Amino acid sequence: MDVFGLTLKQMLTMFTLILVGYVLRKKTDLAPNADKVIAKLETFVFGPALLLHVQSSQCTIEAFQKDYVLLLYGLCIAVCAILLSYPLSGLFVPKAKGDAQKEYSRNIYKYALTFGNYGFMGMFIIKSVFGEEMLYKHTLFTSLIEMVCLVWGMYVLVPKDQNASFFQNLKNALLKPQIIALFSGIILGLTGLAKLIPGFVSSALKSAGDVYGPLAMILAGVIIAGYDVKQVFANAKIYLLSLFRLILLPALILFVLDLLHTPKEIMTLALFTFATPIGLNTIVFPTAFGGDPKNGASMVMVSSTLSMITLPVMYLIYIVLL
Repeated sequence: MDVFGLTLKQMLTMFTLILVGYVLRKKTDLAPNADKVIAKLETFVFGPALLLHVQSSQCTIEAFQKDYVLLLYGLCIAVCAILLSYPLSGLFVPKAKGDAQKEYSRNIYKYALTFGNYGFMGMFIIKSVFGEEMLYKHTLFTSLIEMVCLVWGMYVLVPKDQNASFFQNLKNALLKPQIIALFSGIILGLTGLAKLIPGFVSSALKSAGDVYGPLAMILAGVIIAGYDVKQVFANAKIYLLSLFRLILLPALILFVLDLLHTPKEIMTLALFTFATPIGLNTIVFPTAFGGDPKNGASMVMVSSTLSMITLPVMYLIYIVLL
């Protein structure tokens, strides 16, 4: 019941902010390109600030030495989920090769099948149910997941230059501000140079980073207001995708981890990382870099709604069976 109550509270918070964005676009003189401006701010300011602050303050040699196994488990699960997303995405967008629009749509499904909202949603529940110590372990567990999420996520979610090679497109993805901020934060944390960051700069980074999640949900509302709401919830494929994302994928992960006799603490972290609804990057990145955010907005809305039921139920089944 605690997990259900916390999930419901977080979902209501998300939907309230989405409603704010929806009303802003419908009832005010919001600029036609407001969604792109917000997405640019998320991608070039608030997202990098969040990553730079978190990694520079938490990514230390001591943390790696103490709980490095959490990093490895998180990385291995993320890589396996990515590999699984390639054949699964073909079920939703078949015969995409040679069709740029279909290939991009298929990439959205790949990302959605792989990464959940382990930040805004997962961290909130972990902290509320298990406390600060478990939250710290959650940040370690998801550190390398975050790296993979951004590097690979930028590659699949940002529309590609069809005339460029694979390596050129990958290079373009790696040079995005969030990737640069991520690795800069890691270097500052591991070398101890983060201690030299002035207090007011660190405070500014934290304040800017705190804006990322709420503003991303307002952006979702702004984007959804540009479409027929019935269409957003009418795509049957999105419901099937949510079934994979919220139930089947985390169930498979927990099943394999149990076969490997994985410590229950790590299994709990895996559940609240991979059973969360589809992440907001499916909206932010396409909007910021000229892609179509409609599918991403549908995925976030449908999966977030369903997760109010699926996440507490998955946790209950996990407790009873494992």
